[in-house]
Amino acid sequence: MANLIKRIKSKDVHIAVVGLGYVGLPLAVEFASAGLRTTGIDVNAEKVQQVNDGGSYVPDVPGERIKALVADGLLSATTDYSVLKDVDCVSVCVPTPLRKTKDPDISYILDAADGIARMLHKDMLIVLESTTYPGTTEEVFLPRISSNGLEVGKDVFVAFSPERVDPGNKTWQTRNTPKVIGGVTERCAEVATALYQHAVEEIVPVSSATVAEMVKLLENTFRMVNIGLVNEMALICDRLGVNVWEVVEAAATKPFGFMKFTPGPGLGGHCIPIDPLYLSWKMKELKYTARFIELASEINANMPRYVVGRITEALNAHGKPMKGSKILIIGAAYKPDVDDARESPALDIITLLASSDCRVSYHDPYVPRLSNETWELESESDLMAAVRAADCVVIVTNHSDYDWPQVAKEASLLVDTRNALAGIPLDEKKVFGL
Repeated sequence: MANLIKRIKSKDVHIAVVGLGYVGLPLAVEFASAGLRTTGIDVNAEKVQQVNDGGSYVPDVPGERIKALVADGLLSATTDYSVLKDVDCVSVCVPTPLRKTKDPDISYILDAADGIARMLHKDMLIVLESTTYPGTTEEVFLPRISSNGLEVGKDVFVAFSPERVDPGNKTWQTRNTPKVIGGVTERCAEVATALYQHAVEEIVPVSSATVAEMVKLLENTFRMVNIGLVNEMALICDRLGVNVWEVVEAAATKPFGFMKFTPGPGLGGHCIPIDPLYLSWKMKELKYTARFIELASEINANMPRYVVGRITEALNAHGKPMKGSKILIIGAAYKPDVDDARESPALDIITLLASSDCRVSYHDPYVPRLSNETWELESESDLMAAVRAADCVVIVTNHSDYDWPQVAKEASLLVDTRNALAGIPLDEKKVFGL
C-alpha cells in the first residue's frame, strides 16, 4: 500500500477509466490534465476513435483540450480490457439504467468487474463511480473482482465514489465539485483519496463504500421528491386558478427554510428519474416501502400526460381537434443547453400525442434525432418555419439560444411548460402553461 500511495503522489501510475460517457470522459480528462497517464476503456469503438483523434462528443469537454492531452501522450482510449494488466488504478463509470420492470440493471457493472478481474494484479486500486443501490460495492462488485486470492485492503484496494456530474453546468464541473469517497477498508479509502486528489479539489471521506452509495441516492432522492412536490403544486394551482410560477418566485424570496424548485413536464436525465428507484427496489427486499420515492415518481411520471391534457384544452379552446393537428415540440433534451435526451419527458409527450393521431414534429439543435419503439423523428431544421406551420407549439426544453419573443409572435397557439415566455408581451388567449 505504501508503495502504491507513494507512486500515486509522484504521478508514477497508469490510470484507466472504464466508460467514456458524460461521467467518464470528463474524469479521464481531469486525471490526464493532472499529468497522470490515462487510458479510457469503452465498448463503443466510435467513441474510442473520436478520443484518439483528439475529438469530443461531450459538450462539457472541449475537443481542443482532448487533442492537447492526446498529443502529449497523457490520454488515449481503447476497447480492449487487456490494457489493465499495465494499469495501477481503475475508475468504473458505466451506465446503470432501470429495466422495464423498474428493477436495477447492473449488467454494465458486472461486465466491467469481469473485465477487471481477468487483469487484476497486486497493488491495484479499483473505484466504482456508477450509481447503484447500497451494498453493491461490497456484496456484488467486490466478490466479482476478488476471487483470485488477493486480499482487499492489503494487495488490492476497492472504493466507491459517486459521480456528481451536472451536464451543462458552467460553474460546477468535475474538478471543483467535492468528491465523496468511501473505501471497503480504511486503507482502501486512503489509496483512493490519494488518487482523486489529483483530479478533484476537495475530497469528502466517509466511513464505508455503502455510506458513499447512500450519499448519492440521498442527493438525487432529495431532488426527485422536491420536483414531485412542486409538480403537484402546479396541479393544485391549476385547479385553484392560481399561477404556480408566481407562487414559486414569491416563495423563493424567503431567505431561510426554502429551496427553489420549479415545475415542468416531467423528469429526465440519467440520474434523478432512475437513481431513487434503486433505493426503493432495495427497500422492498427488506420489506419496507419507500413511500416518498414512489409517490414522487408517480407524480413526475404523470406530468407528460398532464401536459398532453393541456394541449388538448388549448386546441379545444381554439376549435381544433387533437386528431390531425400539427404539434411542434420545442426542445427534446431533458434540460437546457445539453444534448442528452435520456428519459426526457419529450419522449413520453411525443408518444402520447402520436397515439392520439396528432402530426408531431420537434426542433432541438442539440438533439438531431429521436426515436422509440413506435416512432422515429428528425429535428426540424428551420424552427420558425415549423412554428408557423404548427397548430400548437409546446415548449418542453428552454434552451438559451431560442428566440422566444419571435416564437411567441409567430405561433398561433402555445403550451409553455417551462415558463420560457415569462416577461415577453403575449396574447394571453393563445398561451397555456402548467
